Amino acid sequence: MSTPSTTKEPLIRKCVVPAAGLGTRFLPATKAIPKEMLPIVDTPTLQYIVEEAVSAGIEDVILISGRGKESMVDHFDLAVELEAVLKARGKDEEFRKLRAISELANIVSVRQKEPLGLGHAVLCARDVVGHEPFGVILGDDIIDSDDPGIRQLARVYRQHGLAVVALMEVPEEETHMYGVAAGTDIGDGVIRIDRIVEKPKKGTAPSNLAVIGRYVLPPEIFGILETQQPGAGGEIQLTDGLATLQKTKGLLGYKFKGKRYDAGDKLGYLKANIAFAMKRPELRDSLLAWMAEVVRTGQP
Repeated sequence: MSTPSTTKEPLIRKCVVPAAGLGTRFLPATKAIPKEMLPIVDTPTLQYIVEEAVSAGIEDVILISGRGKESMVDHFDLAVELEAVLKARGKDEEFRKLRAISELANIVSVRQKEPLGLGHAVLCARDVVGHEPFGVILGDDIIDSDDPGIRQLARVYRQHGLAVVALMEVPEEETHMYGVAAGTDIGDGVIRIDRIVEKPKKGTAPSNLAVIGRYVLPPEIFGILETQQPGAGGEIQLTDGLATLQKTKGLLGYKFKGKRYDAGDKLGYLKANIAFAMKRPELRDSLLAWMAEVVRTGQP
């Protein structure tokens, strides 16, 4: 994951992070803990998302939250009592890490009162975003790359002046699990999309290019989502709004550079934990030795 840094001229200034879902795939853990707060090693998934946004020069991170998810906002607030204990015990490194979290970004929390779909969650940010292009990062998708995933898309947006979504090739038998886009390759990993559908039935996908949880969108998307009829699952789907945007203004896809982990899936979450643990010098050798033993014996 890239180290957070600032840039004098951010490509986009605001980013929406839809995080109001119930996280039913991770029950019982998510009965009391938001799925976005489940740790990858020792860092909440949501913190990796915010760090990516900050690394891209984004100033305002708009969390779309739901009832019982106050801990997501609390995580990025000052923890005065805990910090005082760390200072008193001489744990200066832990203190600095904790304080840095509260200084990462300007966090704005917006409540989605009903779970009406991803498109509706994005629409909830309308008043905070205003009339400017903005990013959307889904909390389930971790992209590990030196160049922040959302910044890659923002550069494409600036170059072409059109909405852009992240794309990744997936096996054909998995296309029914994603939004899927098809179009013309115009070079440098950019696809001019002429069709985009949400979770097509098996065998009907227009391509094997899945839409992954990174978007850079113009403010016009809000007007589209406001009148969007419910789609798959009876929800207001962002993909359906993008299909309308494609017909009226145009839509691009970008084959992002980096490794994507689906932290909203149990296996993907475990893979992310192992991958990020391997980046930690204090864990890498012991973890490798344990995994080699598991492979050798077939037993943990």
